[in-house]
Amino acid sequence: MADKSVRALAAELKNFLSAHEEEDFVSAAAQPAAAGFSRVTGQEDNTPAQPQMGPASPVLYQQVSPSRPAQHAAAVSKQPPQDTLTVVFGQAAQQHPQPVTVEKPQPVVSAPVCPPDQPPVGGTMTTEEKTAALAELAATIKNCSRCPLGDTRLNAVPGEGNVNARLMFVGEGPGYDEDRQGRPFVGRAGQLLDKMIAAMGLKREEVFIANIAKCHPMVDPQHPEKHGNDRAPNAQEIACCRKYLEKQISIILPEVVVALGGVSAKALIADAKSLGALRGKFYTLSLDNVSLPRPVKILATFHPAALLRNPGWKKDAWADLQMVMAHMGLKAPSK
Repeated sequence: MADKSVRALAAELKNFLSAHEEEDFVSAAAQPAAAGFSRVTGQEDNTPAQPQMGPASPVLYQQVSPSRPAQHAAAVSKQPPQDTLTVVFGQAAQQHPQPVTVEKPQPVVSAPVCPPDQPPVGGTMTTEEKTAALAELAATIKNCSRCPLGDTRLNAVPGEGNVNARLMFVGEGPGYDEDRQGRPFVGRAGQLLDKMIAAMGLKREEVFIANIAKCHPMVDPQHPEKHGNDRAPNAQEIACCRKYLEKQISIILPEVVVALGGVSAKALIADAKSLGALRGKFYTLSLDNVSLPRPVKILATFHPAALLRNPGWKKDAWADLQMVMAHMGLKAPSK
């Protein structure tokens, strides 16, 4: 009887967490953001925070390609069906930096990230030059057929956001909804990512969002209309798309890149073994095809799709985002 009662309680708890899978991340975000973390180890230090990024005049970059018929089939193992990108993630790290108690954050109003007529701090391109360069790159991605994904996609998904963004999120590849709209993170995982960004005190229009792969990797490319047809990009597909992402990073030149999930983390962080081994500290981004005029930090955390499947990981993801906030001098919005 006791065992049955325990199992019944466990089932009720699981159902409760599933029903509140999105709301509880926002609840966690209501706590004061951690401050004073070391930029490398995650330990407390006394380094002054940089000024907060205030509302920006967003310059959106996105490109939608015309529909294409499915022409190529790939033999890959089938992933669990769902309406967002599916990938198996590493176990969460057991040790996490402890938040530091800080005073209740006050709203901060500052100038836009980068005035249109001035070059961005630490960069060499003006806003107009960045916009033009990204548009040209998007046109190239739209017509790319370097790997079979170019023949089976409905729309290419270059990415979108503020060309002067201080913060950039990189996922693994477009899913069902993204393939139809030509925009990154617009399905259920994208809705949760929007809430994660808001919990950091930012808006989606203030950051830049992209993926390692620019076209939809499908389990069954002959039937792109099917739901639950998503998979992670393979090594060949990542290698073909990598130069596009690296070019985007070099143009935008953010302060921090957040790798969402094990696929993007292991593709962008040298000698990466697993997501669990990578979380909890910053790395200096090293690119294969371009040189950066100044260092860019990268931090790995869970993909929003993984958080939807495993709500218990949201606390760990919030700890990761708090490290980014402390590094950039950001504060959670006041309630």
